[in-house]
Amino acid sequence: MSKDMLEKLSLRTGRRAFLKMAALGSAVAGTSLAAGGNALRNATEEEIKNPYPGSKLVKTVCTTCSVGCGIIAEVHNGVWVRQEVAQDHPFSQGSHCSKGIDSIDTVKSAKRVKHPLKKVNGKWQRISWDQAVSEISAKMLELRKESPDTAMFLGSAKMSTEQSYYFRKFAAMWGTNNIDHQARI
Repeated sequence: MSKDMLEKLSLRTGRRAFLKMAALGSAVAGTSLAAGGNALRNATEEEIKNPYPGSKLVKTVCTTCSVGCGIIAEVHNGVWVRQEVAQDHPFSQGSHCSKGIDSIDTVKSAKRVKHPLKKVNGKWQRISWDQAVSEISAKMLELRKESPDTAMFLGSAKMSTEQSYYFRKFAAMWGTNNIDHQARI
């Protein structure tokens, strides 16, 4: 690193920020020294070969788009723990796009909504599927009576050509031409 670059770098970091970083570095070094010893051990040969004993392999498909590339999911105690591409899949032929590779992270995300939620008095409350479907359908039918054009139907990249055809037919049955694809938003 040149002298000019070092001078510019030192101008950006103030004395207080430098002292904070030095203190944090010292604390991390101190705790790692104190935690040493037998805190970590080498994995056994069996653990390296099979880190999830008793897991099963499940052939499935990626649902990110309508192609449906092949995934072999490793499931351990009901939890998806690893994935591999399906080498014998007729579409993907042993490969994935970047979204397909990330399928497992989408499923395991802490932000994933797993149950219907309804905002009651400013707070999210879990409701049953039956309640969610009946309330949403009642509201949609109420809006349809006022004007069918109050609804907008957005297609998805997950839809096949046949699904898109029926989706368009449903929008027409609803009474609107307000239909578009999510890629245009």
